[in-house]
Amino acid sequence: MSVKLSTLSALAEPNRLHIVELLRDGPLTVGEIAERLGLQQPQVSKHLRVLSESGLVEMQPSANRRIYKLRSQSFIELNNWLESFRSLWEERFDRLDDYLHELQEKEKKHKDKD
Repeated sequence: MSVKLSTLSALAEPNRLHIVELLRDGPLTVGEIAERLGLQQPQVSKHLRVLSESGLVEMQPSANRRIYKLRSQSFIELNNWLESFRSLWEERFDRLDDYLHELQEKEKKHKDKD
């Protein structure tokens, strides 16, 4: 499996998912994240540590501030993994569509005979 279990586990927690959604718009400091989510700074720091350990975010120090941003490589891997499921489901939907068309044709032929 190309996606690490730690990636999915990190994203499964609602506050961490909200942090990722905030960072989608650009880098933020711990304080900015805490303020926007209404969380205490230590809570945000713990969530950011998990996100960092899973490879989803990276931190850049700037004077006495820590600025966090998303790591694109982890999201590329996640997208590629999800794409394999999309392809599988599209194939199954195509087969279902073909089957439904066959049924419609059989029903139409049956009605035409009557």
